[in-house]
Amino acid sequence: MPGSNISSLLFGWPHRPFLALFVLLSGCGIGEDGGGLDDVGPRIPDSEIERETLLEPLDGEEGSATPHRLLFVGTSLTEGLGLDRPEVEAWPAQVGRLAQAAGFSVEIRNAGLSGETSAGARRRLSWILEGETFDLFILETGANDGLRGLPLAELEENLDAILAAVRGRAPAADIIVVGMEAPTNLGAAYTEGFRAIFPRVAERWEATLIPFLLEGVAGEPSLNQADRIHPTAEGQAIMAQVAWEPIGAVLKGRERAAP
Repeated sequence: MPGSNISSLLFGWPHRPFLALFVLLSGCGIGEDGGGLDDVGPRIPDSEIERETLLEPLDGEEGSATPHRLLFVGTSLTEGLGLDRPEVEAWPAQVGRLAQAAGFSVEIRNAGLSGETSAGARRRLSWILEGETFDLFILETGANDGLRGLPLAELEENLDAILAAVRGRAPAADIIVVGMEAPTNLGAAYTEGFRAIFPRVAERWEATLIPFLLEGVAGEPSLNQADRIHPTAEGQAIMAQVAWEPIGAVLKGRERAAP
């Protein structure tokens, strides 16, 4: 690819270079298989993954009040792909420690999966929710859809279907929607439309929005692994801080409302 085209991808997206780098690393285009964010190694079929490996608990302190149960569903960003100890270093686990430091008793369930799309999350949701009880449902998906150029209506339909199922399964649970960004090589109309989906869906389902989980991490070499795609443990710590303000506010609200 000519250097001028590379420059336009990198610098045509101020403050959001992260996903543009995804496109560069995947050959500056989308192949026939629709390669995306997590296509950096062999994908393990969902059927071959033990359910327990997708749900890593971080329990509240013994003897504390009944813990708030947080269920995270997402991509490799949530799974903690490439980290030495994802069960400790991935942002959901780090959110759990921030919550405990703030005096909340929590139980963290991490159902992040490398290679996930919104359609994939929709398909496996009933399996994830089977037998689960939760107070907060945190949904991080969409980055892979943006890289594949998924039609915006399909992304929104998948998000709506996921949240409808969550509402049906746990009407009293709070929902948090994590916003994502699409690369600029798909055109301004697509990237702007993509960005607008997440707040619209969050409002429709009376959910809390995290506008951009990778704020302060995207495009920072020292905070990303050698693949320049997946955050380091330090990057994940910043993601946890970004997420903690809205998550902490929800936890406070639940405790105020408790009988």
